Amino acid sequence: MNWDDLRIFLCVARTQRLNAAARELGVDATTIGRRLARLERDVDATLFEQGPAGYVLTERGRALVEHAESAEQAALRFGGDVSGEAGPGGTVRVSVVEGFGTWIVARALPDFHRRHPRIVIDLVAGSGVLSPSRREADVAIMLARPQHGPLVARRLTDYRLGLYASPSYIQSAGMPAARADLLDHSIVGYVPDHIFTPELDYLGEVLPGLEPAIRSTSINAQWEMVAGGGGIGVLPRFMAAEDPRLVPVLAQDVSIRRSFWLVMHRDMRRFARIAAFSAWIDEVVARRRDVLL
Repeated sequence: MNWDDLRIFLCVARTQRLNAAARELGVDATTIGRRLARLERDVDATLFEQGPAGYVLTERGRALVEHAESAEQAALRFGGDVSGEAGPGGTVRVSVVEGFGTWIVARALPDFHRRHPRIVIDLVAGSGVLSPSRREADVAIMLARPQHGPLVARRLTDYRLGLYASPSYIQSAGMPAARADLLDHSIVGYVPDHIFTPELDYLGEVLPGLEPAIRSTSINAQWEMVAGGGGIGVLPRFMAAEDPRLVPVLAQDVSIRRSFWLVMHRDMRRFARIAAFSAWIDEVVARRRDVLL
């Protein structure tokens, strides 16, 4: 197999788009498609299926990724030895829930880039997490430890959530004195049908039967709703504690604890770029412990 074809194959596997891979590699999409077709002829297998999510690896494609990444690492090590470049290189696709991805990871990423300029980080932050077991992401930061799949997982950090409201809302609606009083207030929360993991279904922990009147699938949208005076909502401390537009509600009575888990495919542990990200995110969490807990 031609190494350049493997390099293109890896880029498409990571970006899932021909145009995105073409931009990253500096060639046109037609060339990308022609090289993929040649590689599929060489290995006598279909490597991608096209769907709404773009180019998704087939089972044979996922198997080829392992071999291609081994070749990539060897090439990077050789290139570093010859050119004198220091440090690992390559791309790391990191999938993370929206709040942690925006407020903790994204804010610290310039530091990672200064330390590891040859590593490209693709930060996929949103509602839901891509699967490392299906090679959709190299690293995932999840709200629960996965129970199945060829994965390694470790607890990255615990974090706390609490009830918050804006001063203007409290002035107009009053401060609740007990959990039962929340039934008389406007509650901000998730759209029930779109809660992608049980760890986010925490209103029942605060008070059985408590339902949101203003809802969103986005924790960042909920934060803005609460800060804008829409009602009382459950927010992570790392989002709310440093926002002067918010005040704690029932802080002595309501404290919810959750965990973030660092998850990757077991075959990814040996790659230097993955190890570099893993060590760095530990440092970030340690620096932000005051707002996480």
